[in-house]
Amino acid sequence: MRTPESSYDRRRLRQFLSGEARADGVSRRDMLRLLAAAGVAGAAAPAALGAPAVAATTAAPGIVKPVPEELFTLRGTNAETRFAALAGSGYHTPTDRFFVRNHTSTPLLSADDWTLTVHGDGLVRDRPVEFSLADLKRLPSVSHSAFVECAGNGRSFFGSQQGETVSGTAWTLGAIGVARWRGVRLADVLRRAGLSRRAVDVMPRGLDADYVTAEGADLGRVRRPLPLSKALDDVLLAYEMNGAPLPPDHGHPVRVLVPSWIGIASVKWVGDIEVSAEPLYSPWNTDFYRLFGHGYPQEGSAPLTRQTVKSAWELDAGANLAAGVGHRLTGRSWSGGGGVVRVDVSTDGGASWRPARLHDAPRRDGWVRWSTHWRPTAPGPYTLLARATDRTGRTQPDTTAHNTQGYLFDAVVRHPVNAV
Repeated sequence: MRTPESSYDRRRLRQFLSGEARADGVSRRDMLRLLAAAGVAGAAAPAALGAPAVAATTAAPGIVKPVPEELFTLRGTNAETRFAALAGSGYHTPTDRFFVRNHTSTPLLSADDWTLTVHGDGLVRDRPVEFSLADLKRLPSVSHSAFVECAGNGRSFFGSQQGETVSGTAWTLGAIGVARWRGVRLADVLRRAGLSRRAVDVMPRGLDADYVTAEGADLGRVRRPLPLSKALDDVLLAYEMNGAPLPPDHGHPVRVLVPSWIGIASVKWVGDIEVSAEPLYSPWNTDFYRLFGHGYPQEGSAPLTRQTVKSAWELDAGANLAAGVGHRLTGRSWSGGGGVVRVDVSTDGGASWRPARLHDAPRRDGWVRWSTHWRPTAPGPYTLLARATDRTGRTQPDTTAHNTQGYLFDAVVRHPVNAV
């Protein structure tokens, strides 16, 4: 099921204007800015809160698991997977190589003490209902292979390839991983809690520390509302990852999994879920995770939902390859719009293209592994390109429209290597 997010957003904004919607942690000033963007109010738009500062690359405070340099590039509170470390690793990303995206630090939570509180006026009795991990495990379980990908994956290429300035962590392409998740359907939990016909929005919230922006604004715990239609569709409350309990950095003991949507929707360490009979907003679907900049409405796009199409080589940028020798090069491609059905590659900077060999059937919410053979004829620099097409017919473009926070970079990435 696809949620028509743009019309949903316009409807919610009109409801806010008429006093029917609640903006959790969002000022009326910022809501009026969003109303202007949707064309339902004529107010001039003040500036949005600043985006999170660009993360440093010298440390990864607050991450629990080892992050050795042969597997990760450290980016402040985050750890980006090196794609070269995925070569030969199989379809699912090994948990020890799965990227880490933290707003603050990984909390260490006890599964025995953990409870999930479902509350809000979107429930029949409008009183909190608690679930322990044991309670969740008594419900029918579901396993699903799906990627989780940060909305800013590929952000650095806005600068390195397109000469444009953006804010945020300078990811290359390693802010993604595919895992086999096991848990329960969010729909089953909501119905068990007593879902009312009045419910319209569902907002999970994490148990990590409050997030404070570079400007000093305390935005509280990470939370982002989902339309009820999406929450009842394919969303899971996952408690296992690749056949084992969730590790701390990936949401132990329970996380939300929203397949194919941007990673912020898959809230880690979920502690409570508000079910609301009125529309909800949070900073994570107002000031963040919208598109701002030239080519978009003055005050931003609708909140981001599905991921876009991308490809990555399982090879370090600037890698040295022997000239005059045949090489088997590998990579992966994925799309939030549907399974990838074709990947074309170029080893001469785009002068010529040929199809890569796909090693997986197209999968909704997943990626395909692919390979190609190449024999560089002479020493020197070369540029490798990979271009994917998904089931909807969407193909990676040559450039991505700029947005100030550097989200959803989907252009073909120029991957430099050297033949020696």
